[in-house]
Amino acid sequence: MKKIAVLMGGVSSEREVSLDSGRNVAEALASLGKYEVVPVTLDAESLDAMPKDVDAAYIALHGGWGENGGVQSALDRLGIPYTGPGAETSRIAMDKVKTKLSLEMNGVPTPPWSLASEGDAKPPLPLPVVVKPPCDGSSVGISKVSSPEEWPGALAAAFAAMKARPGAAGQALVEEFVPGREYTVAVVDGETWPAIEIVAKGGWYGYDEKYKSDETRYDFVRDSGPDGVELERRLGEVAVKAYRAVGCRGVTRVDFRVSPVGRIYVLELNTSPGFTGHSLVPKAGMKTGLTFAGVCDRILASAACDRK
Repeated sequence: MKKIAVLMGGVSSEREVSLDSGRNVAEALASLGKYEVVPVTLDAESLDAMPKDVDAAYIALHGGWGENGGVQSALDRLGIPYTGPGAETSRIAMDKVKTKLSLEMNGVPTPPWSLASEGDAKPPLPLPVVVKPPCDGSSVGISKVSSPEEWPGALAAAFAAMKARPGAAGQALVEEFVPGREYTVAVVDGETWPAIEIVAKGGWYGYDEKYKSDETRYDFVRDSGPDGVELERRLGEVAVKAYRAVGCRGVTRVDFRVSPVGRIYVLELNTSPGFTGHSLVPKAGMKTGLTFAGVCDRILASAACDRK
């Protein structure tokens, strides 16, 4: 693979994050001196802006067409290898409800959940709960509800995010809030990278805490001693099980909550993880000894496609 298109931008609510990721990836791959890197900013759900003579595509698109199987199907039709899972897996992982069903069918622990319609007067589960649009990422439209008074606003925020997507419909996901601590594990071709604990101010890891705050702390689990090494082992086992349950290949980030008594729950899988200055997959890869560019190169090496 010599000529590499780095796909970024798109029309989802995560466009700005994607542009940041894409610029970082393009610069990193170019710095290696072994690729002709073509940054491609997409302004529509189409690959018209991408040269057709590229050898591979690095998907730095987040949300929408970039993660729901759209761009993957388009690249499959062109026979161009790309980073991340294939189209069908991407469709499942982008839909939090389908992800939940896949995890449950394969014995992967995930928090109890239900669905809510627009205007529902009360949550379908005991408080506290987390309300999520089923098909958005980067914590867009996600709220924690701790009191009945917070329910209407949280439900409205979820549906507002859903309506911002063309053709969006359906119900919001309502998930039991698991008290405890938050972790993430990157999996690349079935191999886990060092687990990271996310320590957000106030205990809530939302959009601002992900992309804007410098107060959010990211701690490597293994650095806390023997107990951390054991927890990392357990998280890694569940991460690989979740990765396989959904049918992933290439790079995927698996997000967790761990209860105060040590029960592990998978929240979701991200098949096109970020590469911003706050992103966790590059942090984990660099913990293994790779440079940022080396992390991008390793993920590029996993590129594949399902030829049509």
